[in-house]
Amino acid sequence: MTQSYLEGLAASKGSLAVTVIVPAKDEAENLPILLDEIETALDGRRFEVIVVDDGSSDGTDIVLQDYAASHDWLRPIRHESSCGQSCAVRTGLQHARGDVVATIDGDGENNPAYIPDLLDALEAAGPAVALAAGQRLGRKASLAKRYASKFANKIRGAILRDNTRDSGCGLKALRREIFLQLPYFDSWHRFLPALVIREGYGVTHIDVQDRQRRHGTSKYGIFDRALVGILDLAGVWWLRRRRKKIPEVRPLT
Repeated sequence: MTQSYLEGLAASKGSLAVTVIVPAKDEAENLPILLDEIETALDGRRFEVIVVDDGSSDGTDIVLQDYAASHDWLRPIRHESSCGQSCAVRTGLQHARGDVVATIDGDGENNPAYIPDLLDALEAAGPAVALAAGQRLGRKASLAKRYASKFANKIRGAILRDNTRDSGCGLKALRREIFLQLPYFDSWHRFLPALVIREGYGVTHIDVQDRQRRHGTSKYGIFDRALVGILDLAGVWWLRRRRKKIPEVRPLT
């Protein structure tokens, strides 16, 4: 990335500059198409894209290096071994420069065309709202995944009362300073609405159409989520219960 681009990004502070974080594992075929779509969707905005290669073995790192050579807004990062989707999102967050961070899955099932809608919804909602969350319509996943997701969302909603129909959608936009305050654990990306509410901020929602992935198969399956889902849910419920009051802070001078 050129120095002039970074200087321009820094100068855009306060104008909703955005960092798009893309966690990806073995998505060498999907990423160039997805990155082209992100560039088109964010035309006219100051942005950067951080793709976190989560220990891929299909040449994703080479594809990203080649793409970055001609696109100075792309900052590829690699985990030498797979650490999971949540960890990849967190790594991207730790390197993000934008005032707002947008997340999108690397498999192409999320349409980047919705990112501007999320950014506009977050800006329109004002500083009391920290998260604009996509909620998928027309899921294209397998029947087993759709039923598992529907069941998990129903249980999560009943226990956490986060007023979110689909917390697992990869399309989200968050104010970076708030995102950094959230407690981290593996699978946190599935509980972001509840964690944002825990910090005293609001959540707004945007319906998004799901679509089929073009190449490959999912690297993050049903059972690895289900096995830890109950413990995660109990942990987030505990975190919500232990946050008794949100302080109202004002300077004395």
